[in-house]
Order: sequence, then C-alpha cells, then structure tokens
Amino acid sequence: MRALVVWCPDWPVVAALAEEALPPRQPAAVFSANVVQAVNGPARDFGVRRGMRRRDAQARCPEIAVLPANPDRDARAFEDVLVVLEQLRPGVAPLRPGLVALRSPGRFYGGESEAAAVVAEQLVGHGVWDCRVGIADELFTAEQAARRAGPQDSVVVPAGESVPFLRALPVEVLEDPETVGLLKRLGLRSLGQLADLGAGDVLARFGRQVAWVHRVVSGRGETLLAERTAPPDLEVHVDFEPPLDSAETICFSARRTADAFVEQLARHGLVCTELLVQAEADGVVASSRRWVHPRWFGAADVVDRLHWQLQGAMNGMSRGGEIRAPVGRVRFVPETVVPDSVHADGLWGGTDERVQRGIARVQGMLGHEAVLVPVLQGGRAPADRQAMVPWGERPTGLRPTGLPWPGALPPPAPARVLADPWPAALVGPGGRPVVVDERGAVRGEPARFRPHADEPWQPVAAWAGPWPVEELWWEGTPRRVARFQVVGVDGRAWLMTYDQAAAESVWWTEAGYD
Repeated sequence: MRALVVWCPDWPVVAALAEEALPPRQPAAVFSANVVQAVNGPARDFGVRRGMRRRDAQARCPEIAVLPANPDRDARAFEDVLVVLEQLRPGVAPLRPGLVALRSPGRFYGGESEAAAVVAEQLVGHGVWDCRVGIADELFTAEQAARRAGPQDSVVVPAGESVPFLRALPVEVLEDPETVGLLKRLGLRSLGQLADLGAGDVLARFGRQVAWVHRVVSGRGETLLAERTAPPDLEVHVDFEPPLDSAETICFSARRTADAFVEQLARHGLVCTELLVQAEADGVVASSRRWVHPRWFGAADVVDRLHWQLQGAMNGMSRGGEIRAPVGRVRFVPETVVPDSVHADGLWGGTDERVQRGIARVQGMLGHEAVLVPVLQGGRAPADRQAMVPWGERPTGLRPTGLPWPGALPPPAPARVLADPWPAALVGPGGRPVVVDERGAVRGEPARFRPHADEPWQPVAAWAGPWPVEELWWEGTPRRVARFQVVGVDGRAWLMTYDQAAAESVWWTEAGYD
C-alpha cells in the first residue's frame, strides 16, 4: 500500500490571509512572540525567513502583513481540505495543518500520476491553489517527494526506489537547525552519507528522531498511516413550505430542529461553540452569520441567534446580508465543536446564563468585534498586561505571563488602569521637581504631588520605588521610565511614572489603587 501525501505550503499564512480577507499574493508572515513562524512566497522574495525577528522582517519588507499565530484557525481552515480528500478516498491521515497523507488511490484513476492530478484538480476547485502531491512506498519519502513538486504538480517515486531517492537528499530536510549544523560540521551533506553510519552511533550521537530517519533511508523504516474516521455530518436544516416571511413564525417552526441539533451533538459527546446560521430565500443564501458562544450553544441559544439574525436581516440592519423574500430554508452548521467535558460546570458554578445571553445579543447587534473581554498577558506596565479579545473567542498571540519581566511592578496590581495617562506632578521640599537619573537613582525626596492637573496639591503620605525600565534601546531611540507608588494624605494610592523624554522629563499617572 503506497502513500500519497498532499502538502499545502505556508498553510498558517494561507489560513490567516483568508480570515483577514487579504489578497493571497500579499506579502505576509505569521508571528509568534514577534518571531516569524511561517512566511509566504511573496515575503520570501524580499528575504524574510522563518525564525527572523519582526523588526528585521519589516525592515526587509515594509509592506508585509503581520498576522498572529492561531493553531485553531489553521486546523479549522484545513478541515475543508480533509473533507475534499475524504470524498476521493476515505481514511485520510492529517499530519498537521497543511500536510495530510492517505493511501494512494492510483488503481482507481488509471495510475498514480493521474490520481495526483485528480487530487490537485479537486483542491484547486475549492480555492487551494498551491497544493503539491508526492507518492512513494513510505510516508517520509512521500512527504519529501511532495516538497519537491511544483504547484499543482506531483512527484511519483517508483516502487522500490525510495532508498535511492532519499540518499540523494541534503541533510536540510531534517528541518532542525541544530542537527543540520552538527551534521555539516561533521562533513555529512546528504542523507546517504548519514545512512552509511552505524545505527547505534547515530542513535547515541543524534537522538531518536535522526535515528528514525537513518532507518528509513537504510530501507528499514516504515510508518503506518494513522487514518482518521470521517467526522459525522452534524449539519441540520429545516424547510418551510410555503416559505415564511415572519421572524417569529420561522423561529417557532425551527425550535424542534434546534432541539434535534443539540441532541445530535450530545449523542456524540460534543457541544458547539461556534455556529453558522444560514437563511435561504428563493433558493439562495440571503443571510449568513457566524455566532460564537463563551461556553456552548443550547437549543434556546440557537433559536435566539436565529431570531436576532432574522430581525436584522429583514430590517436591513444586518451585516450578514438582507432578506427581501420569504425564507424557504434555515440551516445550522456547527463550525467548531469540542468534547462536552471541556465546558462542564465547575463545582463553584459559572456565569449566569441570562448574562451570557444578554452579552451575546449585544454582540449580535453591534458586531463580533464590538464586545471585548480583558485578559491577562505578560508585560511591565499595567496597560501592557491587558489584552482585549472578542467575547466568546479564545485568546491567541498573548505575551506569556510566566517569563521574567525586568522592571515589572510587584503585586498587588492596580485596580484601575487609565486608558490615557493623566499629566501629573511630583515635587520635593521647596517645590524642586523630583527626577530619576540614568542609573535609576531618585534625586529629591517626594513631598507633594497631584495625580491630575485639575486636582489640588497634597502631601505625600508614603511612596515606594522606583522601578526603572529602559525600552526600545535596540531601535536607537531609548525610552527610560521609572514607576512609583505614591499614597496621598487622603488615603488614595496612585501609580505614577517618570518619563525621561528626549527634551524634557514629565510625570504621568498611569493607574490607581482603588
């Protein structure tokens, strides 16, 4: 049983561009922690490479689209490719988003090259323009063959020719910079030279992964395909005969279908967290919208979303399309499903369902990005530690909180963080300004302050600090700040910042300890 591998290059970038509705040929890269994780061909033409820092990538290609890493988005977008392949041959084995294997269906299409052509044709018909196919006796060989194929083309390694094909490949196919560098320093330039070494020596010197490649190149390795079971068809719809033109009547008639939709998911041990609702009029989709739930959709939630969507579409106020004719069909499509155990209630309870429904209704009226929730991320300043994500969406691309952040404030964190810092003032005895030098030393004892220009001066009851931070020094325009905790005689505590700008030094109030 020969293996067929389909490779869609730069898939994280492809999925992110599609989500952002950007042109496919836009130079773009996916970044994680300001490091290039994936880059497409137009950006590579400017010299952008994986592992490059964001500032270096933007220096080489100023117009590059900076896209956040989101593994869930990549997997969700790649699901369409898996569905297309399962229609050609059941039993696909997804390796990762952008790479999938299946048993070669060559005998069904008159030959393996013909089968590869059919696969490419079907994927191109679904909008996947850059797809490459490799066919060989073994999975690793088929993957390397796919990586050497051209767009919408294939490379077929004849039966029994896998070892000669692999021996000619350079060691760079291992995709581990440290291992590749070590092999080159030892004078090994190809997989054939690696295969000539003893198996025990390879395992002891390079580890299990390289030892497995050594066995494959030596003709002794074989990887069985971990074929997935095709997911059940969870989409449901309800037809109206005759078509209906009232939102209330449509929702009343769709209640039983909503109940069946949720019960069907429950039988598979699943719950839906992202739902696509479509309404057809005159045989075409007149209104289509994706709804996200912070937990999971129940039958009442499904009907509510349908009602809100129909009200907006029939009144011409919906972003998902307008309905100008009676509705003949309503379709519920679960876009994202997860095991029901993921969203089980904790022992301490959860958010009131009425609150969730109210927030979801506001989000439905104003748009997905209009209702945001603050989440915690890593950073030094209180404002840097906040990130806003749409209600019900999993946060991605956050700075890790576990890393050391030199200059960060000790707990407790301030309760109120100002969106725009207030201009403030802090002086010592005799009205002399308090300053912080380049070494972080305080010049002057804080005696009086005012947290805002409109507030009166008051004596300092207590203060702590400074916590100095030097930022952006790598860009040639360093910004030095020092943060203080200041308590007034009225009992209020403030986080004040001394910002040493290029021409002058200014005090600001960043947050308050209410």
